[in-house]
Amino acid sequence: MKSKIFLALALISLGAFSCVSPKKLQEAEAKYGQLNGAYADLQSKYRDAQDATAKAKNDADKIAAERKSLEKQVADLNKQIDFLKENNNVVLGQLKDMSVVTGAQAESIKKSLDNIGAKDMYIQGLQSSMARKDSINMNLVMNLKGVLGDLNDDDVNVKVDKGVVYVDISDKLLFKSGSFNVTDKAKTVLGKVAKVLAAQPSIEFMVEGHTDSKQLLDNGSVLEDNWDLSVKRATTVVRILQDTYGLDPKRMTAAGRGEYAPLVENDSAANRAKNRRTRIVILPQLDQFFKLLEKK
Repeated sequence: MKSKIFLALALISLGAFSCVSPKKLQEAEAKYGQLNGAYADLQSKYRDAQDATAKAKNDADKIAAERKSLEKQVADLNKQIDFLKENNNVVLGQLKDMSVVTGAQAESIKKSLDNIGAKDMYIQGLQSSMARKDSINMNLVMNLKGVLGDLNDDDVNVKVDKGVVYVDISDKLLFKSGSFNVTDKAKTVLGKVAKVLAAQPSIEFMVEGHTDSKQLLDNGSVLEDNWDLSVKRATTVVRILQDTYGLDPKRMTAAGRGEYAPLVENDSAANRAKNRRTRIVILPQLDQFFKLLEKK
């Protein structure tokens, strides 16, 4: 009798276990799936952060190399100045000893020494301007990369070359094929760039339109050739920056380069796609250097 009771209880327990366990297993599997998805998302964000850090370091290294080259040039000029000062002092002393220095000669030597002093002041001003320019460029590059970081490098590229900041935007993000009519994505991309440029009101920039070497089809378009297309694309961009985002038009220059300033040879579809771009060039502030040449 007891064995029958135990057998009945075992069957009831087994039935209860078979009802509960699958539900708990499904919940565990669902939780595992959520955690696994979150982990994969974190891995992707971590890789993106590593890529952005590597690019920023590469730009910083380029700027540091350019700065080092300019500092070497300044050091060479300082050596020349020290040599000239020493040489002039020796010559002046010899002339005084010989008692043959005329008034005109003495005045000429004095002017030469004054010019050396002015050149020394010019170099100091140049060093100060170089340091400020490097700082502005680095800040600008980091800000641009920050706002454009979610876009593919093949579509948007920010770089510094010989102290000049360039922003290259692929035509597929801005324009419809063979047209100067903007895409839906255009204002989003240009809005991000405008935000950074608006924060630097003293900076002037040029918008360049670039095409590939393929000639436009004669389909009744108002465009005559690639020159025409590149110019109209540049003016379209500056109008958006002015009218939509409120940038001062006095800061902007629109230019068309046509097919004549390619990044690579136009020998394949992939290369032609690279050459079709809009480039924003941050113009050097030459007036700061010209002021160093003005007489005080």
